[in-house]
Amino acid sequence: MILHSNKIHTPEGTVSGYLTMKDGRILSISEVKPEGEVKEYGDLHVIPGFIDLHVHGFSTGSFWYEKTEDSLNRMAESMIQAGVTTFLGTTGTDAVEVIIESLVEAQSAIKNWTPSRGSRILGVHLEGPFINKEFKGMQREEYCMDPDVMVTKELLHAAGEGNVYLMTLAPELPGAEEVIKHLHEQGIQVSVGHSAADLKDIARLKGFGLGGVTHMYSGMRGFHHRRPGVVGAALYFDDLYCEFAKQTGMTVSHEAFSIAYKVKGKEKIMLCTDCTGLAHVERPFHHYIRKETYIPDGDHVIVKSDGGTEKRINRKNFEEVDGLELSYVESVRNIQREHGFTFEEIITMASVNPAKYIGIYDKVGSLEEGKYGDLLIVEDDFKIQDIYVQGVQHRIK
Repeated sequence: MILHSNKIHTPEGTVSGYLTMKDGRILSISEVKPEGEVKEYGDLHVIPGFIDLHVHGFSTGSFWYEKTEDSLNRMAESMIQAGVTTFLGTTGTDAVEVIIESLVEAQSAIKNWTPSRGSRILGVHLEGPFINKEFKGMQREEYCMDPDVMVTKELLHAAGEGNVYLMTLAPELPGAEEVIKHLHEQGIQVSVGHSAADLKDIARLKGFGLGGVTHMYSGMRGFHHRRPGVVGAALYFDDLYCEFAKQTGMTVSHEAFSIAYKVKGKEKIMLCTDCTGLAHVERPFHHYIRKETYIPDGDHVIVKSDGGTEKRINRKNFEEVDGLELSYVESVRNIQREHGFTFEEIITMASVNPAKYIGIYDKVGSLEEGKYGDLLIVEDDFKIQDIYVQGVQHRIK
């Protein structure tokens, strides 16, 4: 397959030319027209697909709530519509045996995934259960526990060798050092999250494998001039990445995001969604930020706003569920409008950095020869026109 665009975004800059894909990978990017039929995109932008390292559920599926292979497959089918070409199915803090059951399902989903299904189900992000109750957020307090190497080994075994890429934990808890070291030995990235750590805790353990922080500002000890906390450590240490969940301006204000960007720069900020798949709640759930209550009703979910309005939607109907949570591409469009970021800045935060963070930049994250043909065709405002995953085209609904 050959694509032509006047705006192909590569690590060396934006070029006008022809991008050729063969057997799922980028064969070449050249100014010279190769032989064969060409798909013309004119002045549309060709950029690498987005990578979401932190997503529990989205639209028609929820790995957190449903914990099944099928839920991950439905997420893949929905997330491709938001420009995500690779993602990590993210767990929540549940009973260990429940997490193990969900990881067995994830292993099967990862093994059976094909490019025609949608966004690549790359692997798993374990968010918990080793988190601090004080900063549990929406995680379940009764299942928060101190880090344990034996439990960690059980979780990794259930997921299958090489399928866990990231774990979020609270490094101040007893046993954290041993778990961090073990994960680092296995090549698994470790993020600080749901944590009451002080800067000195992170300073002591950073060398053992702490790479960054999960949902910056949220679920962590904040900054105080006499006690910098997790936020202060994230800003202070140049090599720590700051992950930001979908930017609505509510959970994290645009000004707070801007402060972090001024300190860290594009090279150390990652975008994600941290969506949960609210249509798939198991019991009535009130979202204090959205000011809405979600009530399961068979194949539907009832959404009641605090203001009194109510709607009933089909959990598995994309057209009905779409928009229930802010998608990856809509978050990108938000921060582009708010901060005026260039395409290169967005690509770095949404594609390059996530790939580098979990060690897959040799395969995805940029448009280069030999990497997977994972790319988006977008307008100037990031409105998506076409999507490719390993060279397989997915049209926008």
